Amino acid sequence: MLLKEKVAVVTGAAQGIGLAIARTFTEHGARVVVADLSEEGAAGAARELGDSAWGIACDVSDEDSVRAAFSGAVDRYGRVDVLVNNAGITRDGMMHRMSVEDFRFVVDVHLQGTWLCSREALLHMRSREGGGSIVNLSSISGKVGNLGQSNYAAAKAGVIGMTKSVAREGARFGVRVNAIQPGLIRTAMTAAMPKDVLAASLESVPLGRPGEPVEVASSALFLASDLASYVTGVTLEVAGGRHM
Repeated sequence: MLLKEKVAVVTGAAQGIGLAIARTFTEHGARVVVADLSEEGAAGAARELGDSAWGIACDVSDEDSVRAAFSGAVDRYGRVDVLVNNAGITRDGMMHRMSVEDFRFVVDVHLQGTWLCSREALLHMRSREGGGSIVNLSSISGKVGNLGQSNYAAAKAGVIGMTKSVAREGARFGVRVNAIQPGLIRTAMTAAMPKDVLAASLESVPLGRPGEPVEVASSALFLASDLASYVTGVTLEVAGGRHM
């Protein structure tokens, strides 16, 4: 029960890694606000997780939507102790074919969305005793880049720089800020990969397999909990050794 009686907001939590994080947090005693662009998806995930979860619609790229989500969380549970910035999208394409709109959309969701949610969380966390923890989901793509992901890789690299800056700002208030860089994780996206492409990707993973969403969730649990009470401003790679 590493998060007993803590209140956590997890964005993009209706499915995939976000849902795995929300589930792990509830299993460890947290009350979780399942925030997702899809109101129906958020509500369905919250029902699946049980009485310790509550779903709310949130567009992380929209300032008013983010502010409303956090106000709703505080109205319902009284505070916010943990934020996991997980919401994300992809609009892949080689640079010469990528539109400005697709570049901006990905940056707005991943980078501006992380900034907006972190700003709102920090405002709540700094105003009371006990501080808090912010966990940002970057990607191994932000470390090494990927073909056709100039938008995504740029945004995920930016998340690392933001993590370090906000960690410095939050430290005086007892707010820790860290990031996770997942590698090849078994999600709907990897399930849709052609078998030869997946096999080629696995060749670069020393552990020889894709990671599971729960393995990312366990890392988020560590960073969110008091086990990481002296850890801030770091980036934890959860990639099976890929690109180490």
